[in-house]
Amino acid sequence: MSISIPIKPIVYLHGEPTIRFEKKEVEVMIHHQDLTLAVVGKFSHGWPDIAYLRTAIPKQCGLKAEVRIGLLCDRHVLIRCTIGEDFDTLMSRQTFEIKEKNKPYLMRTFKWDVTFNPSEESRFAYGWISFPGLSPHYYGESTLFSMAAAVGTPIAIDAATLNKTRPSCARVKVEFNLLKNHPQHVVIQVGEGDGITSELQKIRYDFKPKYCTNCKLQGHDVDGCWNLKPTLRPEKAKESDGGKVATAVAIGKGKASNPIPSSSNPSQQAPISTTNAVIHAPSNNWITINRKNKKNKNQNPKPPSKPTGTAISATGTVIPKPRAIGNIAQRFRPKMAIPATGRPPPEVGHQHPTPA
Repeated sequence: MSISIPIKPIVYLHGEPTIRFEKKEVEVMIHHQDLTLAVVGKFSHGWPDIAYLRTAIPKQCGLKAEVRIGLLCDRHVLIRCTIGEDFDTLMSRQTFEIKEKNKPYLMRTFKWDVTFNPSEESRFAYGWISFPGLSPHYYGESTLFSMAAAVGTPIAIDAATLNKTRPSCARVKVEFNLLKNHPQHVVIQVGEGDGITSELQKIRYDFKPKYCTNCKLQGHDVDGCWNLKPTLRPEKAKESDGGKVATAVAIGKGKASNPIPSSSNPSQQAPISTTNAVIHAPSNNWITINRKNKKNKNQNPKPPSKPTGTAISATGTVIPKPRAIGNIAQRFRPKMAIPATGRPPPEVGHQHPTPA
């Protein structure tokens, strides 16, 4: 038995085949495809495999019921929730941290709608608004939703307001349309005819993200857009080479003289290795100095007791070998200790005759 499927008629407008759907028909499509409670997760800097996300997102985001997760497009995953509580959980927070082997991936959540575009972020966002100093007799759900409708679509009331444990302030979760202006207060009128009294109630926004109509992104507005105002973009930090610069220690004392002579032959030049912090040079003109390495102390031999060559300073100049002044052997002769008797030791004074 064949089932007949209704097909929309094709209408040609300006030579192009066109299909027209009514808004009610689109709402039915959204319901049949389980997109009523759909959330888009966007990863800004890489993302794990989709098979891992299907198990990680429900656990790490604290979802209670079954959800269906699939890769929507590059950097975007579509999360179909089955209960409103999970939908509120994903939309109540701005960011989630999904970890894979202790490596975090930042995921931002947006409400899915029929106008979804991967290059643009949703103009809708969830947030809490408060009515400070509101009289307790206005704490009914219908009353608070009516007042919150001046800002956006009311979603839920927090537990303290429902339980009547915080009569100083009422809080309502609202869906914002970031392209619209949001009031800072609402006027409450009571009475009839000439006996109407008005009361100005303040609206406090706990958090309301900004939206840039130029970039189509959340997080900043047109006044802070780097594309429109490049001068607002912070300077990028200079990338360091990550290696340790080799420093040469001068063996003798003296003033720096001529710079290192350049040579056309690469083998005659003294390259500096920044990884091992060692200066390599021919043995006839230069000496090799190793920098201390904490991991392997054997790579740090003791320096020679006497200067045997010419050292290189950190500025790249040659430090000449110091001249010997006077008798070097006399200058570096160790001092001998004098015994308590006042007599010099035999190797310094005269020899004592051995007793017969």
